[in-house]
Amino acid sequence: MLVLVAPGQGAQTPGFLTPWLDLPGAAERLAAWSDAIGLDLAHYGTQADADAIRDTAVAQPLLVAAGLLSAAALGDVTPGAVAGHSVGEITAAAFAGVLDDTTALSLVRKRGLAMADAAAVTRTGMSALLGGDPETTVAHLEKLGLTPANVNGAGQIVAAGTLEQLAALEADKPEGVRRVVALKVAGAFHTVHMAPAVEALAKAAEELSPADPRVTYVSNRDGQAVASGAEVVSRLVGQVANPVRWDLCMETFQKLGATALIEVCPGGTLTGLAKRALPGVTTLALKTPDDLDAARELIAEHSAA
Repeated sequence: MLVLVAPGQGAQTPGFLTPWLDLPGAAERLAAWSDAIGLDLAHYGTQADADAIRDTAVAQPLLVAAGLLSAAALGDVTPGAVAGHSVGEITAAAFAGVLDDTTALSLVRKRGLAMADAAAVTRTGMSALLGGDPETTVAHLEKLGLTPANVNGAGQIVAAGTLEQLAALEADKPEGVRRVVALKVAGAFHTVHMAPAVEALAKAAEELSPADPRVTYVSNRDGQAVASGAEVVSRLVGQVANPVRWDLCMETFQKLGATALIEVCPGGTLTGLAKRALPGVTTLALKTPDDLDAARELIAEHSAA
C-alpha cells in the first residue's frame, strides 16, 4: 500500500520552488493560487530569503502550494492513505478530496495569518530533541513549562514554549537527549499559545463545505483514520493548539499495511522519520522534479500490485 504524506512548517528553504515552476502549467497554477489568496507564492518560493519565508503567514501557504504542485506533477495517483504533519494536514485534505486546491490554500492563508498574530503576543519558538526516552523527555519538558508539541517517533520530540523556556532546555537537556536543535518557525505551534488562532480558524471553517475523504485520511491528532469531511475540518481547526502525534500516524501506516511512502515537496523530514520507524517500507522524498521519475515508478509498482 502506498501512503502519500505532506511535511509541515520548517521544511521550506530559499528558492526551493524554482525548478518546479519549469514544469508545464505549474507557473500558471501558482499564479492563479496567488491571485486567489493575495500572496505572491512564486516570489516567496523562488526569490525570498530565509527570514521572509520563515514568516508563518508566508510559510504555511507556500508549503501547501508546493505540496499540491508536486503531487499534481506525479500524474493520476490514488494512494491507499494520506496524512500531513501540522500544516501538511491541509495539503493531505486536498489530496483526499475533502477540500479543493483553492479552498485549501484560502484556508491555510487564514491559518497562517491567525497563527502569526498569536505568535506575536509572546516571544516563543520550537526545538527538536534527538534521542532519549520519550517518557523521560516529556516529563522533563513539563518540568520546564514546555509542551511536547510534536511527538514524531523515531527518537524525536519537538518542544515548544517561550524563548526563555527553550534557553533553559538548552542548558538542561533531558537525560539521553543527544542534541537540541532550534527549528525555523516563528512561534510555539500546537500549544496553548495558539489558542487565539483556533478561534479565528473555527470562524473560517464555518464557510466550508467539505466532502468526505476519497481515500483513507490519517489524522495527526491521534493517528486515527477519519471518514467524515466535517470531522477532518474540525480536527484541522483544533490541531493548531494541540500536539501533533506523528508517531501514532506511522503506527497506523504500519497497521494498514504500508509498503511505500512518498513525501511531497519539500520532502525529506517525514521520509527520514519513516526510514527509522518503518523498516521495510520504501520511502521517497520529492525534493526536485528530478525525483518524479522514481516516484512514478514506485506508484506504478503499487498500482500493478
